[in-house]
Amino acid sequence: MVKGPMENYLKARTVEQPCPCPFPDLPGDTPQVQVKDGSKIRNLMGFAVGRMEPDAARLIVFTGAGKSVAKAVTCVEILKRRVRGLHQHTRLLYRTQQEVWEPREPSAGLDTLTVNRNVPAIWVLLSKDPLDSSLPGYQAPGCFNALWAQAAKEEGVVHKQGQRRKRGGGGGGRGKPGSGRQTEPQQSGKMQKLRGAVPK
Repeated sequence: MVKGPMENYLKARTVEQPCPCPFPDLPGDTPQVQVKDGSKIRNLMGFAVGRMEPDAARLIVFTGAGKSVAKAVTCVEILKRRVRGLHQHTRLLYRTQQEVWEPREPSAGLDTLTVNRNVPAIWVLLSKDPLDSSLPGYQAPGCFNALWAQAAKEEGVVHKQGQRRKRGGGGGGRGKPGSGRQTEPQQSGKMQKLRGAVPK
C-alpha cells in the first residue's frame, strides 16, 4: 500500500487568524462571545445573560467558525428567548485557519508544513436598541417567534394526519377478504386466551 505524502506528518496545532469585526462603530466595551467547538453552552449563556438581563450592556456580539457555527446560532436563539425585544444583524463570511503539520520522523529530512484553510464563520449582533433595518441580515424582534409558531403548527398537522392514517388504516378491524387474519391482534389474542380457558 502506497502512503500519501500527508501520512508522513502529524498536525501539531491550529491557529485561527484574527478576523476584524464586520460591525463598524461598535462601542469599545461591547461584550463579545467567541464560541469554540469545545465551549459549553451553559457557560456561554451565563456570561451573555449576565451582561444583557440586568441592563449592564445594550449590545452583544456572538461569533463562531467552522463546527462552532451551529453552536453560536443556538446561543443566539436562547438569548433571544431570555431577553425579549432584541434586534439582530447577521454576517456570514470566511475566517482563515492556519494548520501547522510536523513530520512524524524528524530524521527523515522533511520540512514543517503550514496549510491555510478558509472556514465559514458567523457574526451576530444583538441589540436592545433599533438597528438599521435596510442592511442585509437584519431581523426584527420577534420575527422568529412567528416562524417557529408556524413550523410547530405545520408539524402538529402532519403528526395528527399520521395518527389518523394509523387509526383508520385497519378498515374497521377486519382483514381483507381472503387474507384469513384480523388487523387487531390484541383483541384476537384475548379471544384465543378466553377460548383456551374454557374446558372442553
